[in-house]
Amino acid sequence: MDKLKDVINSSNYIVFLGGAGVSTESNIPDFRSASGLYNEKTKSKYAPEEILSHTFFFNNTEDFYKFYKDKMIYKDAKPNDAHLSLAELEKRGKLKAIITQNIDNLHQEAGSKSVLELHGSVYRNHCIDCNTFYDLDYVLNSTTLVPHCSKCNGLIKPDVVLYEESLDESVLTSAIEHISKADTLIVGGTSLTVYPAAGLLRYFSGKNLILINKSSTKFDHFANIVINDSIGKTLKYAISDN
Repeated sequence: MDKLKDVINSSNYIVFLGGAGVSTESNIPDFRSASGLYNEKTKSKYAPEEILSHTFFFNNTEDFYKFYKDKMIYKDAKPNDAHLSLAELEKRGKLKAIITQNIDNLHQEAGSKSVLELHGSVYRNHCIDCNTFYDLDYVLNSTTLVPHCSKCNGLIKPDVVLYEESLDESVLTSAIEHISKADTLIVGGTSLTVYPAAGLLRYFSGKNLILINKSSTKFDHFANIVINDSIGKTLKYAISDN
């Protein structure tokens, strides 16, 4: 952690790439850990990976929304020390971008401005017919399980990237640009098994690759520093004055 503190102090262009583990300390479950969403026993006859797909959304919309509203939305979650520490690094001018796989808006709530959401956000929704925007409250407060557009009665879809869907090209391009400019890339809370997010590491040619994750990853041997500990605790210490 002291080495990480030294790296941060000497860096001028830090980029953070984060996964579900960043938000687990805000009591939002991840996907692939032993206690994660994909290993949880559910009453549904469908696996979470199947439910969270483009095909399932359109073919089984009610079942999708049952799962989505119950398992994917955590409106009461608050930013943890990881989110707050990254926002502070941005204020100091050290951190230039956060690239997140999360859809929970907690980086923005913590105060971060430069946030690239690879997988979208539950806080944005749109009508698939007329493209009218709807916020999360509209979806949650809908009188029917499946929300419909108040203008044209079209189906409302969350602006979340589902399986079988492509990432937003403009977001991906911005992420690549920031990583290619970075002198330090901090990767946290991700097992780096999901592509194309994991593939972003190949665009980094800076000095310091830092991996912070409770378990090991297949990229550990490429990193300058590997910390298998709480990401919130680690980042809070790394930006502290002591």
